This record gives sequence, C-alpha cells and structure tokens, in this order.
Amino acid sequence: MSDIVVFANTAITIVGVVVLILKAKVSPAIALVIGALYLGLVSGLGPEKTITSITTGFGDLMAEVGLLIAFGVLLGSLMTALGAIEKLVALLVRTFGPRALPYTFGSTIGTVLQSIFADVLLVITAPLASRLSRQIGPYGAARMCAAMALGIEVGLVFVLPGVGAVALAGVMNLSFGTMFVFGVVTAVFTIVTTLALFTALAKRGLWKPELDETEELPVAEDVEQPVPEGGEDGRGLPPLRLSLAPLLLALLLIAFGAIAEMVGFTSPVVDLLGNPVVALLIGLVGALVVARRTLPAERSAAAFRRGFHESGQILILTGVGGSLAQTVKDIGLGELLKGYFSTSTVLPLLLVWLVAAVLHIAIGSVVLASITAAGVLGPVMPLLGIDPVFVALAAGAGSLFVIHATSNTFWLLQTLLPQTTRGALKSVTFTVSCASVIAMVPIQLMALVF
Repeated sequence: MSDIVVFANTAITIVGVVVLILKAKVSPAIALVIGALYLGLVSGLGPEKTITSITTGFGDLMAEVGLLIAFGVLLGSLMTALGAIEKLVALLVRTFGPRALPYTFGSTIGTVLQSIFADVLLVITAPLASRLSRQIGPYGAARMCAAMALGIEVGLVFVLPGVGAVALAGVMNLSFGTMFVFGVVTAVFTIVTTLALFTALAKRGLWKPELDETEELPVAEDVEQPVPEGGEDGRGLPPLRLSLAPLLLALLLIAFGAIAEMVGFTSPVVDLLGNPVVALLIGLVGALVVARRTLPAERSAAAFRRGFHESGQILILTGVGGSLAQTVKDIGLGELLKGYFSTSTVLPLLLVWLVAAVLHIAIGSVVLASITAAGVLGPVMPLLGIDPVFVALAAGAGSLFVIHATSNTFWLLQTLLPQTTRGALKSVTFTVSCASVIAMVPIQLMALVF
C-alpha cells in the first residue's frame, strides 16, 4: 500500500471522527472506536488484527491510567467536601496580597488542585473568584476571569493528576513522574506569562468594563456548600493544613519519585511510594480518614458517589483514545512519516500542536483533541529522536487553541464569573489561545535540552 493511501486513510479517519461527533451527534467514545475500526480495515490489517489492535490499545491504556484517574477524581471529590479550596484561597490572599492574587490563584488551580474534576473545580472556585475580583484593583474582574480560565484549562492538560494530562501520559506510554515534572514547569510558566500579557493588554484597551463585565456577581445556585464550622452533626471542618495534607502528600511523593528517577536514584521503597498510583492511593486513604472523622457519614458517601460518576466517562474516553493510538501504530504510519521529517524537534512538535488545534476547533473537546493528536502522531516521534513527553505536552498545548461556544467550560466560565459573553471571548477564547501558543516556548526549549 502506497504512502499516499495510508496518509489519506488517516486523514479520512480524523475527519470522519469529527463529522460523527458534530453532525451525527455520535458519542465521542463510539466515534473514536469507529474511526479506529475503519483505519485498521482499510489499511490492510484485516478484521482480526484490527479488533486486536482496538481491544489491546484500550486494555493497555486502562491498565496504565485507570486507577490513577479513579483515585485522582475520588481524592478531588473528598477535597471539595472538606472545604479545602475556600480555605486555600483565603491563605493565598493573606500571604501574597490581593494584587498578586490572580497569579497565585491561577497557578494554584492549575497545579495543586488538578485532582478535582474540572467542572466541579470551576463551580466551586468561581464564586470565590467573583467575590475577590472587586478587591484587587483596576481590571480585577478581567484578571480573575482570565486566571480562572488559564488555571482550569492549562492544568487540565499539563499537570497530573488532571485527567487530560493522565490520558496523554497513558497514550504516550510515559512515566507519570516525568509528565508531572515537565508538566508543572510548562503550566506555571504558561499561566504566569499569559496572565501578565493579558493584564497588559486589558489595561491598554482590550477589556471594556462597561461592555465586558456584568454589574452583579453571578451566583452558583447548584454549588454544594461545605459543611459550616460545627458541622451538620456538631463536628467542624478540619483546618486547612489537615484537609489539604493528603493531596499535598500525594503530589510530593509523585514529585520525589520523578526526581529520583531522573537522577538515577532507585530503591524498592522509593519506587513504591513514588509510583503515582500508590501516591494517590495514600492520599485518598488519608483524605477518607480525615473525612470520616470530621464529616457526617452521608456526606463522605456522597463525595465518593460523585467521584465514581465523574470518573466513568473519563475512563471510557481515555481508553478508546488508546484504541486509536494502537491502530495507528499497527498500520505503520510512524515508519512512513519518518522519512518526511528531519531530526529537528521544532517542525514535528509544531505538527502535533497544529493537529491538536485543528481537532479542538472542530470538536470542542480539549481532552479528545489532545489524545487523538497524540494517538495519531505519537508513535512517529520516538523514531525522530523526540522524547514522548514533549509530544504529549505539544498535543496538550494545541488542544487549548480557540476554546469557543462548543465548549461547556466556556459557558460555565461566562455564567459563573462577572463577565458577559463578549468578555468571555476575551478572557477565555483569546487568553487560553495565547496560552496555547506561549506553552510551546518552554516545550520546544526543553525538547532541545533534554
């Protein structure tokens, strides 16, 4: 089979998946499986080999990331129930002051709080951002709206255990510790740099308060409020250091394991405790102990139910992304593309970014766009001498380009924050698109160095 036919079939697969999702309203998970099935059959794998590729890709990826996603979402659900977010934001205000709050707020959401499911994190933190936006000086609303958008979206694809980052690491068969370290560096740089750029542009006329802001602070009526001090049964919420300790412990263990691996230090204890699945399990057990001692039993149970519900759809979507990646690998696309690129990292990573960006514009799903781009092009990059971690990061960066009206997050950010739709197009669509481009700077630099 000629190279052109293989390339054409791959392109048809991508376009077909987009059409099935947008026009036929087919579930993204089903559309990806259909795409993988088509690609395998028309590329000469045959029925048996195609089915094997699909099931193997799904199973291998679930074995890699399934527990990590489940534990991360459950831990985040318990953190929400313990009221850790509100207390953490209050600490940030006291420590860094209101003027620096957008930077610390956005960076904290994009790193420390990524175990919490994105929509839940947004609904919980948006009222806090709205209240604080009036206290941080000129263009406070604009800066907090942008900080929220950047923290939610950038953290989702770069920082473990954010579901996008976990899915990308799984599709690329990456060490989770490596993804965590490089992802945190990329996320913090991107959030701070982009927010500084947006602030400068807002002060020079980009943001029009009379047109881009709403006069009344929005109220999230469906936000589940934390148990008040004293609790529903007389027990109060734990202090911040206790409620946040399980999550911080898990993140520290992951970081320590990643650094130990990078410097070549190994031991059975370090290998065990630094494994992200074990680290998150330790954090989850710790959070459960704290919740059981400080919250009513029914509230702890409700937090677990929410976590299981939220993780189900993520697991399925991630798994079928693995199915497509395995099929692409088995048809030999990597070997064919190898001859079309030099060993330079710049052009291949830009191609990954571009494919993810186009997919996101068409589909509107950050996670789906990123794992599809990584699944299609990921098998090619090791042949070019490019570390897969930078492919994952480039796919994540591209998937942030042009978050628009097809995104549920766009409308949540617009309605839960003090901004009009016009304002959201600036603080969300424009700002996160800038972040998508800015993120490629540290990604390309790190790819050249490491």
